[in-house]
Amino acid sequence: MISKSAHTERCLTAIAAPDGEGARAFTQIYAEAAAAEALAADRRQRSGQLLSRIDGAVVAVKDLFDVAGQTTWAGSVVLRNESAAAADAPAVASLRRAGTVIVGKTNMTEFAYSGLGLNPHFGTPANPFQRHVKRRIPGGSSSGAAIAVTDGMADIGLGTDTGGSVRIPAALCGLVGWKPTARRIPLTGVWPLAPNFDSVGVIAHSVALCADADAVLAPMPAVAALPVDRVQLARLRGYIETELDPEVERAYEDALGRMRDAGVQIVDVAIAELERMPRELPGVTMPTYEAFHVHEQLLARAADAYDPRVRARLELGRGITAEQYATAAMVRQALQVAAAAALHAFDGFLLPTVAIIAPPFDAIDSDERYLAINRKVLRNPSLLNFLDGCAISLPCQPRASAPVGLSIAGLGVSDARILAVAQTLEPIVSRTV
Repeated sequence: MISKSAHTERCLTAIAAPDGEGARAFTQIYAEAAAAEALAADRRQRSGQLLSRIDGAVVAVKDLFDVAGQTTWAGSVVLRNESAAAADAPAVASLRRAGTVIVGKTNMTEFAYSGLGLNPHFGTPANPFQRHVKRRIPGGSSSGAAIAVTDGMADIGLGTDTGGSVRIPAALCGLVGWKPTARRIPLTGVWPLAPNFDSVGVIAHSVALCADADAVLAPMPAVAALPVDRVQLARLRGYIETELDPEVERAYEDALGRMRDAGVQIVDVAIAELERMPRELPGVTMPTYEAFHVHEQLLARAADAYDPRVRARLELGRGITAEQYATAAMVRQALQVAAAAALHAFDGFLLPTVAIIAPPFDAIDSDERYLAINRKVLRNPSLLNFLDGCAISLPCQPRASAPVGLSIAGLGVSDARILAVAQTLEPIVSRTV
């Protein structure tokens, strides 16, 4: 078995590789501290006193989280001269207590306000899919977290998810992305985007590793694994299955077919009330309003330092009234009630995580294309934030094909059941042949 120190050194070597993505995936690297933490993990392993199932795992922390003694930049140059954090964010502190090795801070969309992962300040790491042929977007906003995991720079990427910021890069990069119910994990010490939608999440290569990280971040009673022929899932129909890339539709349908063949009961469910989402856009109104008010004072003094595309989207919130926000909030409540009534009897529900495969960088050649592609990647995953649910994205594409994610989702605080279902179905969904 490789030592924790040797494993950490391999991760640091990958980060530093001159032909790799480390310089774009990370904004801060804690090499010396990581080496010391790995040595401590080795000592615990030798003495049989491991602190958790992820003791010694290498963790990359999204640059929204406070790390004691470091400045939280949130992927922006606007905050470069702010004071260093006095303490770790609770999520980071929990991971430290579990014995993980914090290797550094990962790059992200500035202030987490886009699903594409582009960052003009620190560069943008490229998607691992056929990187040598064409560089594609990693997805965001937790872009660096995903690439850190795909490229062997970390075992776990700690991220946030306001409208899909963990699940989008996981889906586009062929990883597992877990978004817990927002209220389970404290957001103290995390730079906010839209406080009523923000949640902490993780990215890894497996459901088991996501579940182990979740158990550290917010312990909850375990749910016994369900035999595959006793799993009953709702296939969510409606707008979320429209305008899918052919690769996404094919991989999704094939994965559903494999699940049915294995004995999973899948029932089509259409919830008419959810069609209000694309018509009335309450899931745009509320986060945009909240994001603008988070940034209003910072924009007033440093607007020119923002990524122009992020600034333009934030400024849209200036025109949203409190009355419009309140109306959207009422729609949110009504849709949550409708979803609960339609889905409560199922073990979870299914949807394509993202409607498209990762586009190449050169496809985003104008502000109009940026906005259109951003809307496409956010459309499906943001539904779960609006419903205040939980969801896990599993890769479902055939080997050597563009990554595609299938989401198994649940209503609020059904996290343990969704993780149990995902572990049962992962070998079926994530076929790589």
